[in-house]
Amino acid sequence: MKTLPLLALTLLLGGCAGGLRFDDSQRSVDHSSRVEFIVIHYTSSDLPRSLQTLTTGGVSAHYLLPADGRRIYRMVDENRRAWHAGDSQWRGRTWLNASSIGIEIVNPGYTDGPDGRTWHPYPQAQIDRLIVLLKDIQTRHGVAPVNIVGHSDIAPQRKVDPGPLFPWRQLAAAGLIPWPKAAVVQDKLRQLDGRVPEVAWFQHQLERAGYALPQHGELDEATRNVLAAFQMKYRPERHDGQPDLHSAALLLALPL
Repeated sequence: MKTLPLLALTLLLGGCAGGLRFDDSQRSVDHSSRVEFIVIHYTSSDLPRSLQTLTTGGVSAHYLLPADGRRIYRMVDENRRAWHAGDSQWRGRTWLNASSIGIEIVNPGYTDGPDGRTWHPYPQAQIDRLIVLLKDIQTRHGVAPVNIVGHSDIAPQRKVDPGPLFPWRQLAAAGLIPWPKAAVVQDKLRQLDGRVPEVAWFQHQLERAGYALPQHGELDEATRNVLAAFQMKYRPERHDGQPDLHSAALLLALPL
């Protein structure tokens, strides 16, 4: 009889030694992916410096795409938080590191010279690989098209990447993001009848599109930065942050 308590103790200790055991037979139906946003960046450097920056601490991203498009570096698991968005806001959500996947694209960004700023283009092979990656992430996590954004969209007061030469239109053609149809833009231009709306109108429409900005009706630096970010994405040939008819028509035509 004395051996029974000893046997029970042995079994108990053996179970503890094996670690926690979970019963997965009952699963909740109420859950979703933590990933709500995909944020696109450029690295402002070449591949060796990009790898060094993204692996030595202080900043990180889930993926890194070299210029040749031959490979994709997976640098942080998707179930982990990467440090790429910083102080950010989109569609009312703030500090997006916890709810986003960050993609860094190897690109110098821009060079300032005596004749002004020169932006660097993206090789087509790199964009082709990016589109495949974006479709994969979007499908697996159910990311809404309006939530595939640039760093300049979520932090327009301090960031300009991925810049005016990033081909957002190609992402739209691939069905990844919403895009204003040309015919709708022309219709909105006719409706505006040559009248540029007030600054308060632009602030309201930009907020409706997802941007964070003041709503005081003044054309201050913060408002210009946000409007420039919008223009950089949808009308990159002119992104000076000044309200104009074409920007107003694009805002009205943007499907949300």
